[in-house]
Amino acid sequence: MKKATFFEGVGFALIISIVVAVIFTTMSYFLNSNIFRMLVAGVSLAYIIYLFLRSDERVGKVTVISTWFAITLTSLIFIPSLLLYIIIQIFIIWIIRSLYFYNSIFSALIDLTLMGMSLVVAVWALLISDSVFLSFWCFFLMQALFVFIPKNFIGKNKSDLVSPINDDKFKHAHRAAEIAVSKLINPNGGC
Repeated sequence: MKKATFFEGVGFALIISIVVAVIFTTMSYFLNSNIFRMLVAGVSLAYIIYLFLRSDERVGKVTVISTWFAITLTSLIFIPSLLLYIIIQIFIIWIIRSLYFYNSIFSALIDLTLMGMSLVVAVWALLISDSVFLSFWCFFLMQALFVFIPKNFIGKNKSDLVSPINDDKFKHAHRAAEIAVSKLINPNGGC
């Protein structure tokens, strides 16, 4: 599985921002104010699929998509606030990234901070420029930074954490387990 890269995230941000701007500009004349909610849901789903394509994990994807669909449909119907609806979608993305990309609570909390900052920057861009393109561009440009968050904060060299005495005990226990298993498999032959 190909890992996500920063430049790939920038490319995703550019493509999704252009698509959203074109759809919003075209469809806003024909549909009511729910077009923005539908765009947010579509972009959220596209980003979740992108994350799945870049994740090494193989389990739970159908469940996650089903849960996302149920939450999105429920919040489309029952959540009147657009900002709260967007926060729910961002929270779902954060949960998915935390489950599929990180092994540490600290990494997940850093990612949550990145999500919050991304939302603030996107709202700021929308208020200053009144441009849907710039708002989505700023949000997903900041999301591209998630690749720099470490998977966990435990050092890669774990041999520093294991003392030689404990390592010898492990080797001894491992050898004893191998002998026991070989005796179970072949009771007459032994080791």
